[in-house]
Amino acid sequence: MKSLRWGWAVLTAALLGYGFYQAMYVAPMEATMGNIQRIFYWHVPAGWNAFLFLFVSFVASIVYLASRRNHPLRAIGADALALASAEMGVIFSTVVLVTGPLWARPVWGIWWTWDARLTSMFVLWLIYVSYLLLRRFAAGEQMRSLAAVVAIFGYLDAPIVYMSTRWWRTQHPSPVIGGGPDSGLAPKMWVALGWNLAAWLAWGILVTSLRYTVERRRQLAEQRAALRALESTLELTK
Repeated sequence: MKSLRWGWAVLTAALLGYGFYQAMYVAPMEATMGNIQRIFYWHVPAGWNAFLFLFVSFVASIVYLASRRNHPLRAIGADALALASAEMGVIFSTVVLVTGPLWARPVWGIWWTWDARLTSMFVLWLIYVSYLLLRRFAAGEQMRSLAAVVAIFGYLDAPIVYMSTRWWRTQHPSPVIGGGPDSGLAPKMWVALGWNLAAWLAWGILVTSLRYTVERRRQLAEQRAALRALESTLELTK
């Protein structure tokens, strides 16, 4: 397992390096925005990966709620995956919210505007930050159940974020990919985007797997401590 993880880490580092090379030196400069448009190759993969990892947390939370009574081992594993995936989703969402204003300032002349896309993304980020705070400062089965409900209902905002530029006229530009007859990317831009998407997905999987392992160890240690406490109580009652 350790050798597999090290191999994945080496692959991730190679993908990140090659993705950077593609974005900075191979992809052509965008005619209107210039070099600032290259933020696109980190901004868009971060957004897609945020949706993906938060979706994993959404599904794992459903599994936890469905399994907590009849399949406790499956439920506790799903809970660990929900937490690890939510953390990664928040990281990618943070990247989106940071790179967006960095891109917007030279192009729009402002750092932030409360349009539909930006506001709905910020709300999604706030929901899952609240989820992580709940996990951090509360404990027990009730906390896990409440957190799972937050993760499930919180993900309902994700389709709103995605569709916001289609449903409303906003400051945010219309979709570049699948947005209409005039949308699309140059072939070399597609290649650079693909490499960076693969690189950051690999990085997300690596970090999430590490975080999942840590959380499972914490859960097992917690279970052992509870078992020892129960055994001590039983000894005292004899």
